[in-house]
Amino acid sequence: MSGAEAGTLETGLARALARVGLGPPAGMTRLTGGATMESWRFEASGEHFVLRRAPSAAMMEGRAIGHDIEAAAIRAVHAVGVLAPEIVVELEPDDGLGTGFVMRALPGTPDPRTILADNAGDAEGQKLAGQLARELAGIHGVDFNALPEGLPTLDPAEGVAGLRTQFEEAGGDRPVVALALRWLEDNLPAPTDPALIHGDYRLGNVLVAGRELTGVLDWELAHLGDPHEDLAYACMTVWRFARIDRPAAGLASLDDLFAAYEAAGGRPVDPACFHWWLVYRTCWWALGCWRMGRTWREGADRTVERAIISRRTSEQELDLLLLLESEAPQAERERVLPPSSPLPPPTGEATAGELATAISEWLATVKDRMEGHDRFQHAVARNALGIIARDYAAKVDPVDAPLARALLDGSRRLAEPGLLAQLRRTALDKLAVDMPKYPALAVARRQWTGED
Repeated sequence: MSGAEAGTLETGLARALARVGLGPPAGMTRLTGGATMESWRFEASGEHFVLRRAPSAAMMEGRAIGHDIEAAAIRAVHAVGVLAPEIVVELEPDDGLGTGFVMRALPGTPDPRTILADNAGDAEGQKLAGQLARELAGIHGVDFNALPEGLPTLDPAEGVAGLRTQFEEAGGDRPVVALALRWLEDNLPAPTDPALIHGDYRLGNVLVAGRELTGVLDWELAHLGDPHEDLAYACMTVWRFARIDRPAAGLASLDDLFAAYEAAGGRPVDPACFHWWLVYRTCWWALGCWRMGRTWREGADRTVERAIISRRTSEQELDLLLLLESEAPQAERERVLPPSSPLPPPTGEATAGELATAISEWLATVKDRMEGHDRFQHAVARNALGIIARDYAAKVDPVDAPLARALLDGSRRLAEPGLLAQLRRTALDKLAVDMPKYPALAVARRQWTGED
């Protein structure tokens, strides 16, 4: 951020803080992460706060709720004891900062790897998973009368129809996503009384101090719906990070999580309904990653991070196969995978992939000169260059519109000889290009090929 931009930010924020009797901000630091919103930590009048904002109207396009409804929902859950932050003041148009609000800072870290390292033991993991379950039960139990008007309701059938529309708009040519959409349509859960749903409840969006849960953040996807959705989302493979062996948020077993949730007052958990929502949210995130690429391409957000996240679709495609492969006959699950088709090693002048590697190696030498959000973006840029290098060296095409169409309309299914093996091979090879350190890749490779 330039000096002029920083000055504008501080001036507008000072104007907002003055409305609630606080002094001007100092020590403003951009927090890392935040694929859709900006977050800034600062001090004012001797206290610590966090500004959460969307600098432009374009960044709010497609969101089901605005910052006004989000702030009202946070106030409602905070008032009944949920560990949500206290909203101090909301931004106004005259502040010149876009939309958003200021929250009182809470102790703890949102970093999943730190949280998992501090709670690595079985007993510690179960304890923290129990705290997560307790908060979730509290969220789902909030009285409707205390909630703001304007929260949307997610009906499963309407949700799947929306995902299908997104899939068609994105080209409709990825077979695994088509397979998942068809399965979701064929296995819709029974209707249930709606509850308040956080919508993004997972490690990374909560604060933990040592072994104690201290805050629940990022309420921008709040809505009304089935409580199984929040439980499932927290347990997606992507949100287990390094602890893929612990399905409950990388901390504990599903039985531990479900028991703690029910003991805290949550509704009885239906495993089949939980599985449906696990598939739904994995498919939802696959399409969300696709949208990141379009957002970058259209210029609404030209950060490197936005472009990189678009390549994480392959993580969700692999996860979807792992979730759905039980639909295939045993013989197909045991079928040997076809071989990969790598390109021959390059000779002569440097290839585009090798140039990307050279730039990445140079960037590594200047890493120590970076700090704060720039250091985070530096790591993202090196990741992008790695994808370019691997992409150039591989021969993987995940696009197959005819197959996707046939899976979507149900004319081809996993019982077809060789189809599951074909999908598995493509998923393995594509993910090895996009995100080779994704923990589920090693698990799937061992399970499907017997290789480490």
